[in-house]
Amino acid sequence: MKSTSTLLLCLLIAALVPAEGRGAAQTSDEFSLAVAQERARAPAPRLDRSALLVQDSVSDSVRAPDGSSIAYFRVVGSARSVWLLDTDDGSQRRLLQSTEAQRLLWTRDSQWLLMESPRQLFALNLAQSAGSRMLSALDGPSTRRLLAVDPVRPDAVVLLEGPRPDAVAAERWRLLRIDVRGREEVLHSSARRITGFAFEQNGRLAYLARLDGEGIGVYRLDDERALHRLLRCKPLLRCSLLPLANQQNELLILGDAAGDPSRLLRMDRNGALHLVHVDPRGAADIEEIAVDPFDGTPLLASHASTRPASHGLGPSTRAHLARIEQVLGARSLSIQPGGSDQAAWLIAERASALQGTRWHLYQPRSKTLHRILADPPLQQRSLRSTDWIAESSLARKIAFDWTASDGMRLHGQVMLPPGRDPAALPLIAQIHGGPWNHVRPGYESHTQLLVNRGYIVFEPDFRGSTGHGFGYLIAARGDYGNGRVQQDIVDGVRALLAKGIGDSQRVGISGASFGGYSSLLGVSFEPDLFKVAVALVPPTDFGWDLRWVSRSSEALELSKFLSFEDWLRLVDLDLADPATTLRLQQQSPLANSQRLRRPVLLIAGGKDCRVPVRGVIEYAAKLKRQGADITLLIDPEAGHSGGGPLAREARNYLVERSLHRHLGGDAADPPDAQLASYIERTLRLRGSVRSD
Repeated sequence: MKSTSTLLLCLLIAALVPAEGRGAAQTSDEFSLAVAQERARAPAPRLDRSALLVQDSVSDSVRAPDGSSIAYFRVVGSARSVWLLDTDDGSQRRLLQSTEAQRLLWTRDSQWLLMESPRQLFALNLAQSAGSRMLSALDGPSTRRLLAVDPVRPDAVVLLEGPRPDAVAAERWRLLRIDVRGREEVLHSSARRITGFAFEQNGRLAYLARLDGEGIGVYRLDDERALHRLLRCKPLLRCSLLPLANQQNELLILGDAAGDPSRLLRMDRNGALHLVHVDPRGAADIEEIAVDPFDGTPLLASHASTRPASHGLGPSTRAHLARIEQVLGARSLSIQPGGSDQAAWLIAERASALQGTRWHLYQPRSKTLHRILADPPLQQRSLRSTDWIAESSLARKIAFDWTASDGMRLHGQVMLPPGRDPAALPLIAQIHGGPWNHVRPGYESHTQLLVNRGYIVFEPDFRGSTGHGFGYLIAARGDYGNGRVQQDIVDGVRALLAKGIGDSQRVGISGASFGGYSSLLGVSFEPDLFKVAVALVPPTDFGWDLRWVSRSSEALELSKFLSFEDWLRLVDLDLADPATTLRLQQQSPLANSQRLRRPVLLIAGGKDCRVPVRGVIEYAAKLKRQGADITLLIDPEAGHSGGGPLAREARNYLVERSLHRHLGGDAADPPDAQLASYIERTLRLRGSVRSD
């Protein structure tokens, strides 16, 4: 079998809510108990459609290494400002009124706040209040990418410089150190793409990872900077180096070079690999490693699959984590720890029934926790302050495992309307995009809307999904047409129906991007199961769309180190193989439009760079000529992500309306004048029933 990798990364509480906790592999009793608990809850009130779209005005909070300050973005509409919170007295002040930065980081000495935008890297000196200083252009004659804050120098960063995609002459890859005064140092130069690095504790660059054929080679640098290979990771196995070796100057590697799922490994001086941490359940990849900000010691590991969990990697951090979970419960936690018991930890708390992120400071010395950055969110349409929707009014995700028809064990999540009999409710299979992605445990406005309107929502992680290990990912074997991957989704729906979850005569399928493609496959090839489809920005011929993406700038974002064509070949989707492209074409919704006899809602964006709108238009035209029940909305200004708040509310309204008509869930509230005007401008085909 060929090797591949992902694109682009518990305690059972007394109430036993398995999707928000951690524990052993799911049992039938565990799932049944969770379903019973949801049925025993008080029914949720009807929620306003626009209230579900409310988003937090605070994002991307980062803790200074010394724990004295928290920097964060405050977002109002499209405007982003930079703020600072003093962890001692809780005071907040605005540093910049407006910025194009998308990410915040701190230098190791906590004196400089780094602001990364797509084009530039800036630094702001907080001690001198000297304003911002550009450290480096990131989109110049050569491309530059910020790899890490320098783990050994107090005021520097490490970047990777490489040739532009359209470069004709061969150029070298350079690992650069740039300090806050703009001084550059070339740490290493290579004809092969550099993928990682690690310093020893004394500051010497000692380890390097670079492309080695289609795999990644891990090397040790001797005192003369000559390279000696220690490990060759097989093609596209994850093989990431932590940027600072441990106290014994041993390399730390995150990936699946020594087993499945991904794990944290230690390489000793003889090149042998030793396990530091792996998911105790043996099911989930590591999503995040939190390290000591000064000596790089790994402190915590987090997993974000169907059962989110965090694990302390030493006695002290395990004790602190136990205290945090005692207060917060077993949630999805992202933790930025301090380097000592004197420095506060920053904690981001997320859950499916939490509408936004809750930020907390944890004081290790006193083992106390308190909420910070709890300002009210902003309603995006009107920018008015509003309150979060109560957690008791939102649905909770329940982990659900099922066995596919070929015997493979698969994972997903289910959301049930509280206080309702699940056997009597319509069921929606909500398919994630990618397809190299996975369902995460946090809040999703679209799925919460569906559940609030009386639908069960099933989110399957079909084989080929990420987050569940290397073997799970490659098990798809390129079968992304009407084949094994699609059958996983069908098997999951039937497994739920067999457990009394959902009315078998009222089942729909919905998704965006690859999820939209899968939805069209569902109603084309399984019309007896799926009665309606909702397809957002869907490729109607997956093979054609992959070829189109491979010739665009999108390919660079998707395939990381290799060319997009090589990446696809290693996941058994060889675009140069006529049999592969013919199979995908013959199984596509576009080639099988004559099979469609169920209603379809299509939504596309005129500026979509990943799924060209012309493919959606061609498909819709064929369906229209065949007399199909097709509704089509095209926002000429929207891209692949779906557009702004008004566009998202229009999408939700049309989904509500379509599912109500064809599956019998709750009716949609009528649109206000602004929303009705937008729909009138962008709706191209209205289906068999006139617009409201």
